[in-house]
Amino acid sequence: MNTLMRAGSLVFSFWLMMLHMDVAAGDADATATAVENRYGDVRFDISCSEDARKGFNESLALLHHMMYAEAHRRFSELISLHPDCAMLYWGVSMTRFHPLWPGEPDEIKSQQGADAIAKARQLKPSEPIERAFIRATQRFYDGWKERSYEQRIKRWAKAQKKLYMEYKDNTEAAVFYALSQLAIAPKSDRSFSKQKEAGALLESLYTQQAQHPGVIHYIIHAYDNPELARQALQAARAYDKIAPDVPHALHMPSHIFVRLGHWVETVNWNLRSANAALNFPVGSFVSHHYPHAQDYLIYAYLQMANSTKARAALESIYVRTQYQPTFVSGYALAAMPARYQLERKQWAEAAILPIRKPTGFPWDKFPQVEAITYFARALGAVRNGNVHAARLNLATLNRLLEHTTKAGQTYWATLIDAQRQAIEAWILYLEGNYDAGLKLMAKAADQEDSVDKHPVTPGSVLPLREIYGDMLMNSQRYEDALDAYEASLEISPNRYYSIHGAGRAAELAGNSRKASAHYSELLSLTGDLGHEREETRQAMSYIGVSSDE
Repeated sequence: MNTLMRAGSLVFSFWLMMLHMDVAAGDADATATAVENRYGDVRFDISCSEDARKGFNESLALLHHMMYAEAHRRFSELISLHPDCAMLYWGVSMTRFHPLWPGEPDEIKSQQGADAIAKARQLKPSEPIERAFIRATQRFYDGWKERSYEQRIKRWAKAQKKLYMEYKDNTEAAVFYALSQLAIAPKSDRSFSKQKEAGALLESLYTQQAQHPGVIHYIIHAYDNPELARQALQAARAYDKIAPDVPHALHMPSHIFVRLGHWVETVNWNLRSANAALNFPVGSFVSHHYPHAQDYLIYAYLQMANSTKARAALESIYVRTQYQPTFVSGYALAAMPARYQLERKQWAEAAILPIRKPTGFPWDKFPQVEAITYFARALGAVRNGNVHAARLNLATLNRLLEHTTKAGQTYWATLIDAQRQAIEAWILYLEGNYDAGLKLMAKAADQEDSVDKHPVTPGSVLPLREIYGDMLMNSQRYEDALDAYEASLEISPNRYYSIHGAGRAAELAGNSRKASAHYSELLSLTGDLGHEREETRQAMSYIGVSSDE
């Protein structure tokens, strides 16, 4: 008995140490401040005690909400109470990687996940399905020091498919299989074949289990693309009903609203999400769910020409300085100030954006994120006619591209390379090489459009297709510019400057029908806002003349 007690004490100490280390590292969501949250309906009948099973299902629901650090904390606390429950260790291992938005290699997380899944296997649960789940996750961690994330996620997806084929009637088997297919869906596949497959499976589950957080959440991810977004509207507008206090559940529907250009809904949901996120601190850090929601909020405000509220949202970010040191935080912290200047065409301000703000954030870990700042500075400089400053920022952007490529971040490297080409195109154009500049700008826009947007972002910091339209306007190629702006709107509907550009290009091309249509759309977009913008006043003037006639 004493030996067993000592063994249990060692297990308890290990998991408390693990939990403490995560809080110190900024990777464990809220402490005991979250109260009586509702997370949805998850019922995985694991072979542990009733108390362990209840706690497991609540933690699993949080995992499905992608509240990974909070789920990790809860699984770990449960292990201290139920050290012989194998699936709790499986749960810990599943919180240590993020299938749909991997950030950077993290040896601590990977080692924790590998240790946890090894412990789960050692405990040998009695139920075959539990052993199958453990084997599938083991495939992700096998050889984690030698294999790339991409290789490991494909191994996990293959194992999840096998598990699903064996247990098709099990909800969790189906849900994790759908998630795994979304995780390996190529960003360059514009047919969205894997998304359609996963979405169809999840929709079939939704008819019977509309309260399951994984079902509803992953439907939104499956249809988070221009072609399929409307199919997720029902799920998007229902998500908060099953988890009204979970920040990501309040944010995730806005992925669909952004795809459809529904800015009022995007604003309302992200206001709620940001407020909820502040109730889930990460030790001494603000959860990355807060800046993530604020980035979407600012993007939406700017499309509505509400610069005042966009500015207030940006300033609220700098009230806080300690953010969870993750890729999600880093992306938002770099993107928000860049968006605020670029989306208002404040080129001079964009050219002098502060570097590495806030200063305490580990920017060295995220070259693909820091590249946003230098792209914005370079674009601001070149659009303001300062080729020298543009070249200086371009040199840094090139170095960050090299670091991103070496880190194996091929998706982000594709986008940074396109941005690099866009800057070079504008430099050529300013130097009088008009044809070469236009050709390179078109190539850059094609490259950016060849991959779908990442879930971390509401959209490009500034779409290169829209910038190409600007260059064509400068060249007085109005019909081509109209095509470019309308192509931008196909991918990113209801963008303020793409709509205005299309209206202005149509007007100058003599296409009064399209000019009136786009200008009317612009005025519907902004309502009573945006009158301080010259573009809005221009649209009002044109519509007024047309109506008088």
